[in-house]
This record gives sequence, C-alpha cells and structure tokens, in this order.
Amino acid sequence: QVQLGESGGGLVQPGGSLRLSCAASGGVFDIMAMRWYRQAPGKQRELVAEVTSGGTINYAGSVKGRFTISRDNAKKTVFLQMNNLKPEDTAVYYCNTDYVGDDFWGPGTQVTVSS
Repeated sequence: QVQLGESGGGLVQPGGSLRLSCAASGGVFDIMAMRWYRQAPGKQRELVAEVTSGGTINYAGSVKGRFTISRDNAKKTVFLQMNNLKPEDTAVYYCNTDYVGDDFWGPGTQVTVSS
C-alpha cells in the first residue's frame, strides 16, 4: 500500500510562483512513475506532469515552460515548481502513482491564482 500526501498549495497572484510537494510512504519509491494531476471546478481531471523512475519527464502543453517536475528518491518526494501562474491554473492538484497494479492518489492541495 502506498500513501501520498501533497502540500504547498495556496493563494497566489497572477505571475507568482508556488512549489508543491508530494511525500510518499510505502512501496519502493525509486521504481514509481510519479504524476501531478489537477482538477478545476466543473472540469475533468487532467495530467499536468509526469516523471518516470528513469527520469523521463512529460508536461501538458498548457504548462510547458512554466512548470518543472522533479523527484528526490532519498526523500521519497516529488515536487512541482510552478512559475508564472495564471488564473486558469486554479485547481486542486493531486499526486498520483501506479504501483504493482494499483492506482494511488493523494487527497489534493488547492491552488488559487487570483488578484
């Protein structure tokens, strides 16, 4: 069983930055692909960024060049550095992994971009 817990959300003005963290417990973190998803009110959950166990990184087109995903295997933590935030980035951000055939999600952290 894997437990995920996000932190770092909050209220920020347009153009500002936030750094999200997701700490994992249980399982073998080094072999997990780690993902950040987000869900805005009234919209479907969407994949924001992914980092594989081998370090391959993918971003949604809407965040490419503004967001950076990284992982620290020693701390069993994945990060999402979000720069130049826009109002359309407002959403609940979720950490996700799949491990030994099961899908695991954190409870989410709210990010609100507003002046």
